[in-house]
Amino acid sequence: MEEKLIGNKTAEQWEKESPVLADAASLRETFWINPHYKKGNPELSLCGVSPADMDDASNRLTRFAPFIARAFPETAKDAGIIESPLREIPGMLDFLKKDRDVQIPGRLLLKCDNLLPISGSIKARGGIYEVLAHAEKLALERGMLKESDSYDILLEDSFRKFFNTRELAVGSTGNLGLSIGIMGAKLGFKTTVHMSADARQWKKDLLRSKGVTVVEYDADYSKAVEEGRKLAGPDCHFVDDENSKTLFLGYSVAALRLKKQLEALHIPVDAEHPLFVYLPCGVGGGPGGVSHGIKRVFGSNAHCFFAEPTHAPCMLLGLVTGLQDKVCVGDFGIDNKTCADGLAVGRPSSFVGGVMDTLLSGEVTVSDEQLYYLVHKLADLEDIWLEPSATAGLMGPPGLYGTEAGKAWLGGTDNATHLVWATGGSMVPAEEMRKYYEMSDIAS
Repeated sequence: MEEKLIGNKTAEQWEKESPVLADAASLRETFWINPHYKKGNPELSLCGVSPADMDDASNRLTRFAPFIARAFPETAKDAGIIESPLREIPGMLDFLKKDRDVQIPGRLLLKCDNLLPISGSIKARGGIYEVLAHAEKLALERGMLKESDSYDILLEDSFRKFFNTRELAVGSTGNLGLSIGIMGAKLGFKTTVHMSADARQWKKDLLRSKGVTVVEYDADYSKAVEEGRKLAGPDCHFVDDENSKTLFLGYSVAALRLKKQLEALHIPVDAEHPLFVYLPCGVGGGPGGVSHGIKRVFGSNAHCFFAEPTHAPCMLLGLVTGLQDKVCVGDFGIDNKTCADGLAVGRPSSFVGGVMDTLLSGEVTVSDEQLYYLVHKLADLEDIWLEPSATAGLMGPPGLYGTEAGKAWLGGTDNATHLVWATGGSMVPAEEMRKYYEMSDIAS
């Protein structure tokens, strides 16, 4: 029987040419430096998302702030701006140094998107933004809304009745579905979330409690997205996590907010004080959008790394082979079964892969056992509770400073700021979080 080709090569040929692919196929943790990364000031216009688009997205979120403050009282203290705190985690930094026997100079910060209001994950940035952008477009076209209005008028019954004639749909492993579902239902849209087999039951139950229709599949994320697209009718706006520039823009606004937070903490970002950012990655939309924003705001002084589970390293495969979405984890015999449900994606976004080809510094892959261990240690040392997928970025600094590839790329950097993006966890039920904590077989 003829061996299947991946692009124009067999899996064995790919693995022989690229040791990182052999590591991935063997489910070994690995650290990879992107040979296409351009360390100078990046070219950001190639993806069709401009700085003006980013500013427009930021302004749109500001226009919606009065609506958000009234619709979700927990945001009122921040005047309806959905944002997360930035926190230093020195105890975790000391632990990583000792546990991995590696010197990691600089400071370690956590961007606590696990605490984002409304839906408790990074998806609150892109998912909520896309729903708001779509609602604004419809209302402006209908003549019901002007940009000069206070957007809290969207809570009036006339808007709910209008939006109830329209549909929203999305395919999701969980967190994007929560963001789309909660905001869509609040505005009045008929909202359907197509959820993959690895989505947690509590997320399905929560969505249904908000009046959202949940369609379940005995298959992975790609199948949920495929079926969701097929079933979306002419009056349905399908939120496409693989290709949506609107989602991408919503995520990118985080960089504008991050700049202000770093300035408030008197943390410089310049050639002598580089910023290294580590982001968990599934299909790529969230980390891709944030990374694009960070490169726009900080330029060559910031460097972004993705973190993926060893059982679902789809973006790594797409970037290393150059095949993007023409390769999936199954092509290399990888099962796509991981406790990191938000990252359980078999095939990467071709849009994001194309954008990140020269913007991404590298990748780290993390085993499920290590993810559980990190959940446990972060809770013990910092009293921070994350879902397993949200801890993946913590292995970025040890990979960067503890591997030959990382050290060669660094060339010596003692004044760095390391920023791990914590992508979710605050909405996880307490009993579920306790199970994550107790799953660490190697926790002391």
